[in-house]
Amino acid sequence: MTGPKLNEMSFVVGERSGTKATAKYVRSSASKARAVLDLIRGLDVKTADEVLQFTDRHIARDVRKVLASAVANAVNNDDQDADELYVVACFADEGPTLRRFRPRARGRATRINKRSCHITVIVARMSDERIAIITARQERAGGSAGRGRPQSSAASRRARVERSREQAAETEQAIDAADDSDVTTEVSDTTATETTDEEVVTTDEAPEADEVAEADATTDVGAEGSASDEAQSDEENQRADEKDNK
Repeated sequence: MTGPKLNEMSFVVGERSGTKATAKYVRSSASKARAVLDLIRGLDVKTADEVLQFTDRHIARDVRKVLASAVANAVNNDDQDADELYVVACFADEGPTLRRFRPRARGRATRINKRSCHITVIVARMSDERIAIITARQERAGGSAGRGRPQSSAASRRARVERSREQAAETEQAIDAADDSDVTTEVSDTTATETTDEEVVTTDEAPEADEVAEADATTDVGAEGSASDEAQSDEENQRADEKDNK
């Protein structure tokens, strides 16, 4: 083919844009493969592998193998770092079609096209700016300091468990502090209530003491009055006796 290979992101004749790997005669139609290839075009290698791992398409397994082969070629043949690669181009070309026939009604036959395709994945090194952005993003997400790689699943799980335990401890401390404040408030309210009751009892006892004192004073006055009456009667008796004697 003459001219630059635009589907390989090569805009100059004879220029190679990256390291590629090709799987030929894959027993699937090119349209099915293109639907999966559109998901990983332009992604870094690690993200593309994760996307293919969880893609619910049968052809995704073949595409993932081709991607792994392209990364291996770049690492072994071109001395590239796997963490700095991304999918610069990927495409699927139509392969030969196997024609088969199925018998139908009334002596007829229907043709079955068993299609195939050629899958190509090209990887290249990312720009320094993009590598710096991805490294910073991975470090913020909790990756190691040296390579900027993300934590393993076990490490991230331990970190989540520790954060959950810290949040639970903080919640318990807040609940305990709230309970202590409620108990203190109840004790102060109880003390104030008891003080009020004592004042009420004291005020209730004071009128009773006054009544007793008034009753005692009334009794004393009555006793004095009876004593004076008795003295007067004694004097009258003495006067009467003196008159009789005369």
